[in-house]
Amino acid sequence: MNRVFNVVRLQLINKQTYIWVPLLILGGAVLLTLAIYAMLVGAGIEGPFYGGGAQAPLWYFLVVGVQALTLTFPFSQAMSITRREFYLGSLLTAMLTSLILAVLFVLGAWIEWATGGWGMDGWFFNIPGISEAGLFATGLAYFTIALFAFVVGFWAATIYKRFGSLWLTVVLVGIGALLVLALFIVGRLDAWGAMFGWIAAQGSIGLSLWGLLVAALLAGTSYLTLRRTVP
Repeated sequence: MNRVFNVVRLQLINKQTYIWVPLLILGGAVLLTLAIYAMLVGAGIEGPFYGGGAQAPLWYFLVVGVQALTLTFPFSQAMSITRREFYLGSLLTAMLTSLILAVLFVLGAWIEWATGGWGMDGWFFNIPGISEAGLFATGLAYFTIALFAFVVGFWAATIYKRFGSLWLTVVLVGIGALLVLALFIVGRLDAWGAMFGWIAAQGSIGLSLWGLLVAALLAGTSYLTLRRTVP
C-alpha cells in the first residue's frame, strides 16, 4: 500500500490538473452563472433560475482521466512502479479528488438552500431530480459523475495507448451503435414509458449506485488493457 500511496503523491505532483484547474472551472462557472441570474433579476424576470454550469468541472474529469495515464504512466514505469500499483494509485487519486469536489458541491447546495438561491431564486448546485433527496444524495451524485468521467477518460486512454487511435475510434463507434440499437429496440417495443418509469423509480441515489457499478466495470476492463500497455 505504501507504493500505491506513492503513486497518489506522484499524480498529485501535478496539482494544476487535479486541483487548481477543476477549482478554477468551478469558481468561474459559479460567478458567470450568478452574474447571468443577477442580470435576469435586474431585468424584472422572476425565478426560479437553473443553469447547466455545474457540469463543467465534472466533465473536466474526462481530461484528468486521460492525462492520468498519458502523462504519468511512462514516468511511473521508469521508476519501477508496477502496472497494478499505478492503476490502484490512479483510481485512489481520482476517488479523493472526486470526493473533494463532491464536498464543495454539497457546501454550495447548503448555502443555496440557506440563502434561497443566493437571494435571487437562482440555483447552481441544486439540480432538480438530484437535490430533492437531500445533501447526501447530492454529494453521492456529484461524486459518481466526477469519478465516472475520470474512469471513462482513463479507460479510453488505455485503449489508445495499447491499440492506437484507429481501434479507439472503432470501439467508440461500436458503443455508439449499440446505444442506438438499444434505443431502436425500446422504440419498437413501445417501452419508453417503462424505461422512464424505471429511471424515475431508481431516484438519485439508485442512479448514482448504478453509475458506480458501470464505472467499476470500465475500471476493471481498463486494468486488463493496462497490463499489456507499452509506456
